[in-house]
This record gives sequence, C-alpha cells and structure tokens, in this order.
Amino acid sequence: MNRSLAIKLGLIALLIILLMIPILMIDGMIEERQGLRDEVLQDIARSSSYSQTLTGPLLVVPFRKTVREWKTNDKTGLRYLEESEQRGRLYFLPDRFVLGGDVSTHLRARGIYQARLFESSNRISGHFELPAHFGVDENFSDYRFEQAFLAVGISDIRGIRNDLKLELNGERIGFEPGTGEQRLGDGVRAPLPTRADDKPQRLEFAFDLMLQGTGQLNVTPVGRESVVDLKANWPHPSFIGEYLPNSRDISAAGFTAHWQTSFFATNLEEALGDCVSRDDCSAFQGRHFGVSFVDPVDQYLKSDRAMKYALLFIALTFAGFFLFEVLKRLAVHPVQYGLVGLSLALFYLLLLSLSEHMSFALAYGLAASACVLLIGFYVSHVLHSWLRGAGFTAGLAALYAMLYALLNAEDYALLMGSLLVFALLASVMVLTRKLDWYGIKPTVTPAA
Repeated sequence: MNRSLAIKLGLIALLIILLMIPILMIDGMIEERQGLRDEVLQDIARSSSYSQTLTGPLLVVPFRKTVREWKTNDKTGLRYLEESEQRGRLYFLPDRFVLGGDVSTHLRARGIYQARLFESSNRISGHFELPAHFGVDENFSDYRFEQAFLAVGISDIRGIRNDLKLELNGERIGFEPGTGEQRLGDGVRAPLPTRADDKPQRLEFAFDLMLQGTGQLNVTPVGRESVVDLKANWPHPSFIGEYLPNSRDISAAGFTAHWQTSFFATNLEEALGDCVSRDDCSAFQGRHFGVSFVDPVDQYLKSDRAMKYALLFIALTFAGFFLFEVLKRLAVHPVQYGLVGLSLALFYLLLLSLSEHMSFALAYGLAASACVLLIGFYVSHVLHSWLRGAGFTAGLAALYAMLYALLNAEDYALLMGSLLVFALLASVMVLTRKLDWYGIKPTVTPAA
C-alpha cells in the first residue's frame, strides 16, 4: 500500500473520530429532552393522580382482651391476681375476590409533552367466610370485640371518581375516608354491622370503584380465590407484577386480560401473618399484578436506539466514497468527506426535533428524506455524474430503510444488524476482489 493511500485512510479514520463529537452531543440532548419530558409527566401526575395499586378488601376486627397474671407483693410476699387490657386486631382475607375492570385511556398535554392517563370503572365483589366467634376458641369471654370494618387500600386516593357505597348482604353502607389500618396505607373503609356469633357467618360484598391514575394499574389478589378481568382501549399493554394473565387478547382496538390465582399460588395469608406478627409487610405489599399504559417504545427511546447505529452509518458512507475513489479513480477531498458526515449527523438532530411534534414514523421519513436528497445532490457533483450520485443515493436510502426496520424489530434487531453488516462486507470484498491495492496511485484529477 503506497503512502498516499495510507494517509487518506488515516484522514478518513480521524474524520470519523471527530464526527463522534456532534453525535455524542446529540445523544446527550436526547437524554436531556427525555429527562425534561419525565419531569413534565411527573408534574402532570402530581396534579392528577399517580399509578394506582388496589389492595383489599380486608376485613378488620379490633378487640380488647382481658389478660390475668399472678404476681407477688414484694413487701408482704402475698400473691395476687392482676388484670390488664390488651388491644389487638383480627384480619380476614376474602374467600373469593372478583374484579371486573373496563379501562379507557386519554392524553393530557402540557406544552409539547403528553401524559397518558387512565380511568378504570371497576366492579369488585366476593365474600368472606367468618368462623364462629371470629375464630377465637379459648377464653372467648375475655374478648370484647369492637365494630369491624372493611378496609380497601388505594395508593392515590385523589384518583377516586365516585361516591363509594358498599353492598353487604343486601344492605348499602357508605365508605369513609382512610383505611383505618396503617399497613394498607391510604384508602377507604366501611363500618360493618357484623358481630361475634356462635355460628360461622358469610358476608357477601360488592362495590363499584371508578379510579383514575397515570401509568400503571395494579391489583393485589387478596382472595383465597381471586379472579380479575380487565379490558381497555390501549393496544400496547405491558403486563407487570408477580403474575402474568392466564389468558389475554391484544388487538389494534385494545386488549382483554384474565387472571386467576389462589392462596396456593400467592401464599398471601402467610404474608399477611408476617405483616401483622413481625411487622414485615414487604411480601404482602409486593404481591400484585397489573398492566402498564405507558408507551413501551417512545420517540426518545427510538431516537436513542437509532443513535447506536450512527458510527456504522458514517463508516459505511465513507466506505462507499472510498470505493468510488479506488474503483473509478476519483479524488474526494477530506473536507467533502466531512460535509457528508455532518449531514449524516444532522439526521439524528432532525429526527429528535421532528418526533416531538409528530409521529416517529413520519418524523423518520422526513428527516431521512431530507438528508438523502441533500447528500444525493452534493454527491452527484462530487462524483461528476448524476448516475453515480443516483446510485449512491439509492444505497443510502436503502440503509435508512434498513435502520427503520431494525428500530421496529426489537426481537430480531441483532440478527438483522449482523446480517446487514455481513452482506455489506461481502459486497465490498466482491467489488474489490481484483483490485491491486499496491498499484493504487494518487489521483491527480480532483472530484469537484
């Protein structure tokens, strides 16, 4: 390889390194804009309601218990019986818990940013099987039970959109603010007319809950048997939490999902026991499932993924220029390499700015078209031929089309990318298979 060719390759490599400076600056701008967007979304959620987690209903029975203990008088040595009162609570999970939810989503904008809020219309029903004397067998007479209540934990009570009424064995009871139980956090409660009885009791309950939130809707399967059915007009659900749906159907019009669990799968009764006895509620509070209504791949994530191919794009374009030099005996100045490289970098800035105001597909098409036409017009003059320029432009347009396919094929992106690079390398090897690299001499006729 002669000296001039080595110098040219070195200059091209240096240009590629220098072009990474604007590429990295644009990448930083993507992170900055994404951070600003996230702050706006948080602000919108702060003004309306955050993600929602529904825990309950849980039946709580406060009690006072008389405790008797023999003690000895230090002065007289006589024994006496001392009575004291101990307070506590009994907790019951429903034997059956059913939730049917119909969710609709809508956008709320602030400036150029939009947050997706959801409104869920839920029907919650089921029943409790209470044992005789609330399960207290020994020394029942020492217990004095206070009014029981039904507690429902709702992570952000600002999202409640209706006047809650509990239907209990045919009676209607109004809910009150607050769960009355710190382990459930925020929520509502309803006082129950039930009393300790010599016979087991069955409490049938139902209520309607209209709930607004942002981002996610989670449900804790509190029942011995829990059945949850959700349907929504959101076509891109992301199912989250400890349990995936037993069945689901996703279409362009929305989705439906069905969950069914039991205590054997959730072990929630033991988790509640640990929460009460050891004050360790992490397992009880963490065993939920639900759906996320956040766009799984937004314009910033797609732009960031496109940036990962910037170096490959610049290297392939410069390789195309270099092939024209050695195959067609044309001289392309390093400044011309640099201008084309800057045009390629400008594509990512155009893509970022346009995607904030329109769909990503349209923004990508406009940005790619602008850059392809600009580079095609310039290259036609650099290569002294509209035919060569048209061929170069067609190749560049094909690269942008392949990049768009890579961005939309998450599962096959690595496979498609590796096949693309292999095909391009094979093309270069085929085109230069008869080229005498030692015989390449400096080109004296400049290309523009």
